[in-house]
Amino acid sequence: MTTIHVAHSPDSDDAFMFYALAAGKIDTEGLTYIHELQDIETLNHRAMRGELEVTAVSIHAYAYLSDRYALLPHGASMGDRYGPRLVARTPMTREEIRGKRIAIPGMLTSAYLAMRMFEPDFEAVVTPFDQIEDAVVQGKADIGLLIHEGQLTFADQGLHLLQDLGEWWFGETGLPLPLGGNVVRKDLGAALTQKISRHLHDSIAYGLDHRTAALDHSMQYARGLDRSKADTFVGMYVNDWTLDYGERGRRAVRAFLDRGVQSGLITKPVTVEFVD
Repeated sequence: MTTIHVAHSPDSDDAFMFYALAAGKIDTEGLTYIHELQDIETLNHRAMRGELEVTAVSIHAYAYLSDRYALLPHGASMGDRYGPRLVARTPMTREEIRGKRIAIPGMLTSAYLAMRMFEPDFEAVVTPFDQIEDAVVQGKADIGLLIHEGQLTFADQGLHLLQDLGEWWFGETGLPLPLGGNVVRKDLGAALTQKISRHLHDSIAYGLDHRTAALDHSMQYARGLDRSKADTFVGMYVNDWTLDYGERGRRAVRAFLDRGVQSGLITKPVTVEFVD
């Protein structure tokens, strides 16, 4: 029996995506999946070391992983006119953001790459993603760059939205903002990779078809969201894009990474490879 380690973030959208796989709802054709849950920046670094057969990663991090991993066509987190959000204790103009201390969820996150494209000049304060709102409230940073559920809860802490980077990116490119994807290690070979790809697709489709049960499972990772907000958040990042990038989604990934290279934020050209 072949064992596959599959890693993802401990948040409600990833939990929803992997629910059917974790709960034994689909036929895994003799494969045993072991699930590992860690924050996305930790997973980015583990993927750099090639530790995991299948893992969620930031699209930004994929720039440095493409020699060893390929992108699975399923499991994308795309911000379709929404995405990481810049928040602060008081409203600011875009010009006033320049030079500020900004709490970011990690240097390999797509949020950080998008932020540097939006405003290159700021002081990055690396902060665990679930502590960013508090860092801003407590004055440890001037601005917070929110991913995951914080995108929906910042106003509860009295914070103001300065910019939604997904909306900004759409204005620049007309494309969705590619934030996260699932990758598979190339050394597994074509037959095993195709099987894993099929199982992941079936897990996402099962969750979308059995939304109530999948959401029940996801609520344990919802970090204080009520069910209605958790449902909204899951809908933002588990949808048709997640079942398959499609041609437009693939174009968005290439555009995002190409712009990162052109702006000098990504230090080498990237060949994007999708598993067919």
